[in-house]
Amino acid sequence: MDFLRRLEEYRSLEKQLAWEGTFQDYVEIIKERSYVSQLAHARIYDMIKAAGVDEKESVKQYKFFSDELFGLDRTLEKLVEEYFHPAARRLDVRKRILLLMGPVSGGKSTLVAMLKRGLEKFSRTDEGAVYGIKGCPMHEEPLHLIPKDLRLEFQELYDVYIEGELCPSCRMMLEEEYGGNIENVAVERVFLSEDNRVGVGTFTPSDPKSQDIADLTGSMDFSTITEYGSESDPRAYRFDGELNISNRGLMEFQEMLKCDEKFLWNLLSLSQEGNFKAGRFALIYADEMIVAHTNENEYKSFISNKKNEALQSRIIVMKIPYNLKVSDEVKIYDKLIKQSDLRDIHIAPHALRVASIFSVLSRLKESKKQGMDLVKKMKLYDGEDVEGFKQKDLHELQVEAIDEGMSGVDPRYVINRLSSALIRTQTLCINPLDVLRALKEGLDQHPSITKEERDRLLNFISVARKEYDEMAKREVQKAFVYSYEESAKVLFENYLDNVEAFCNSAKIKDPITDEELDPDEKLMRSIEEQIGVPESAKKAFREEILIRLSSYARKNKRFHYNSHERLREAIEKKLFADLKDVVRITTSTKTPDVEQLKRINQVSARLIEEHGYCPNCANELLRYVGSLLNR
Repeated sequence: MDFLRRLEEYRSLEKQLAWEGTFQDYVEIIKERSYVSQLAHARIYDMIKAAGVDEKESVKQYKFFSDELFGLDRTLEKLVEEYFHPAARRLDVRKRILLLMGPVSGGKSTLVAMLKRGLEKFSRTDEGAVYGIKGCPMHEEPLHLIPKDLRLEFQELYDVYIEGELCPSCRMMLEEEYGGNIENVAVERVFLSEDNRVGVGTFTPSDPKSQDIADLTGSMDFSTITEYGSESDPRAYRFDGELNISNRGLMEFQEMLKCDEKFLWNLLSLSQEGNFKAGRFALIYADEMIVAHTNENEYKSFISNKKNEALQSRIIVMKIPYNLKVSDEVKIYDKLIKQSDLRDIHIAPHALRVASIFSVLSRLKESKKQGMDLVKKMKLYDGEDVEGFKQKDLHELQVEAIDEGMSGVDPRYVINRLSSALIRTQTLCINPLDVLRALKEGLDQHPSITKEERDRLLNFISVARKEYDEMAKREVQKAFVYSYEESAKVLFENYLDNVEAFCNSAKIKDPITDEELDPDEKLMRSIEEQIGVPESAKKAFREEILIRLSSYARKNKRFHYNSHERLREAIEKKLFADLKDVVRITTSTKTPDVEQLKRINQVSARLIEEHGYCPNCANELLRYVGSLLNR
């Protein structure tokens, strides 16, 4: 009954959104909301902006794309700022076809699908409302009814911009049904919909021998020619081509460069002049964004053909590379897996991460910078500072490899291998080692890659395994340290006392003997070395800790063990190093005593409650780390 009530509410909302009136009524709407008459590019730009924008690491993150596309923030910023924004301001780029170029499974089709679905939703809001001449097959802008001689006066009066002419169908309708009285012409609210073929279209090339240009521009209805007596009568023509129905919105030209030349010629005048030729009519105006996509090889073949120079100058190419951030690659695989119905299989922590490390490493280019290898580059791209490099070095690395991300392992291959691992599992839980095994087996079954490429990818699987080894040890380290949390807090307080004395050139009083001692340099260095703080940087690091401590004190906040991320990591590593033998013995012994069993159960419970493990993969992790520490 709740759902039936929801259906009733939905129908009621549909009725509220619908609107019909006359051109005279539409002018009243224009007075209040002039933006309803904006052109297609402006509407798309407003749609993207309306979703919100975040400034993140000096890059604008457009929330419109954030639920579906990951790791493409810079690319999307460039797309919006260099294409949609100037096009919305009626600069010349709106007369260009947007060509998305990139490797397979890089997100090009997803991006276009988001623009389509977004337009459909946006047209149902007040900000994105679209109005058209009722009965027009191209749902035309009603302002086209205004005679040319009166347009300038109207534009100055209502502060709107008018572009375009009536289509042949509306021109005849105005004369025959309304006697030229534009104020009486019926106008309705239009809801863009690809399913209903209103304002959103898709053209897909097929066999050149069978495909007709009518698929783009409409066709003659020969059954009505005898009734209307002429092939130039609009009533004898079907304005149902993709260019016709996409008016006021967007047309996707799939695999445009594979298309027969005669189809591309129609885009020449549409892109530059905003109109196209159909049947025996004058040029027909169309307000729509044309977006196409292709891969790099097809684009290179296209530009090498001199016959394509005219169209080439009317194209803006936007590269859509693979994602290069491990954390964002994890989001891609997580999204794809959640679309399935595999709800009963648990994916252990880091399982998707090791797959992402493998993928991203295959896409990175070697750097010429001294001391920079692919693993360091991968971590730097993912927001980590690595030895010898910081985030400020990122731009220089990106400039050094401008085509980075245009090749490498595609997400489809990885998700195929993940699917294989998920389906074959007997334990209802897959761990990182299962994933790495599935990736390796996939390479063995891959007939199209060369031996050199296979060896290169196998090496990346080995690197991902080494990275996982470190992650596994850290995970168990954190769980064990939790069991010794009081020890961690004591070590932390001890370190702070020594740092404070060091920075103030003071002594430390022994709590038992009251003897004044120099700061314990050995203790401080044993902690700082855990996170790679060199001897030359120890003073700066300690001063940074003291500044943070003072800042907390001024705000009447307590400086806790977790208040400084790097110091917390150093304390945990130091404690874990001291406990290493305990961990090794506890995790690897086959017959643990009562105390060891208690410790194992505490650590396992911590892994399950705090880190997302299930009992199965928690025990697997402990066994695996035990074997690593015994090596």
